[in-house]
Amino acid sequence: MPQTPPWHPDRLADRLPFLDARARLTAATRAFFTGRGYREVETPALVPVPGMEVHLMGFSTRFRPHLGQGLEVPFWLRTSPELAIKRLLAGGAGPVFELARVWRNGEVSARHHPEFTMLEWYRPGASFDALMDETEAFLRAVCPPRVAHDGVTTDLTLPFERLRMAEAFARFAGVPDLLASVTAEGRGDAAALSAAAGAPLREGEDWEDLFFRLLLERVEPAIGRDRACFLTHWPAPQAALARRDPADSRAALRFELFVAGIELANAFDELTDAAEQRARFVVDVAERRRRYAEGWDVDEDFLAALEHGMPPTAGIAMGFDRLAMLAAGARRIEDVLWLPLSL
Repeated sequence: MPQTPPWHPDRLADRLPFLDARARLTAATRAFFTGRGYREVETPALVPVPGMEVHLMGFSTRFRPHLGQGLEVPFWLRTSPELAIKRLLAGGAGPVFELARVWRNGEVSARHHPEFTMLEWYRPGASFDALMDETEAFLRAVCPPRVAHDGVTTDLTLPFERLRMAEAFARFAGVPDLLASVTAEGRGDAAALSAAAGAPLREGEDWEDLFFRLLLERVEPAIGRDRACFLTHWPAPQAALARRDPADSRAALRFELFVAGIELANAFDELTDAAEQRARFVVDVAERRRRYAEGWDVDEDFLAALEHGMPPTAGIAMGFDRLAMLAAGARRIEDVLWLPLSL
């Protein structure tokens, strides 16, 4: 029997309380950031490079010149506004925020949808700790004092935990010293991590694969439950666009936020060194093509912006639909979408 479409009056009526709560959340979000001196921006959704994350799949399209005059140009729907917003930071626009529509191919579940909204904000001059302070204040300003999902309730009035990744692996994954499996150059040693965790490597599994297996199976189920948790100081192989920790180059100044058992946000003390970022991008492009036999080249225009000079900045990307689920008490991401895709 065909599923009732999401526009049907019965299905829409079921979602309206959640959608009204989402609208209130959107208004409160704008008020919070404009009240703190942020400028709201809008960056392009159609881009030549959708993002540099190795494991994110994009949606591709092509620009066809009118009447066939000129060559077709490949484009993508962005997986994040990050690279575009950082160009604006290099131009002097910050502090800024964006409620950005983004697309990620292949992602669908109770917490995932191929098209969704990402809230990103960046404050030049802010420290890693200051960004956590502001994130904590934001959630308290826009959410109820207690939020719940899938049987897990988090009290947002309690101080958010700040837990380093190495400590989390020691406490929950049985790995006494996670960073011992990372070289000074920032490469992971799969055999060392396997031995420390007592987790034999599976066929074809490298350090990154094992790290995420342990993170997903042992660490994430134990954090961000009674109180929210910032999981900080990620191993350098997972630095992405974050600066390495000046106190220990084996770690990066990156955190993720977990609330009611949900991964809600990912944040960096942003890397501003164009040469180091280029080197990381080259590795990422090669790794994507090795794993998935598809991809795109290094984003040269973004690197040109870094070379021009991006100020020291802390920035964060938060899944706005997931935040709306928590604020509204919804069980599924489609509950807080006006017209979810029928897949």
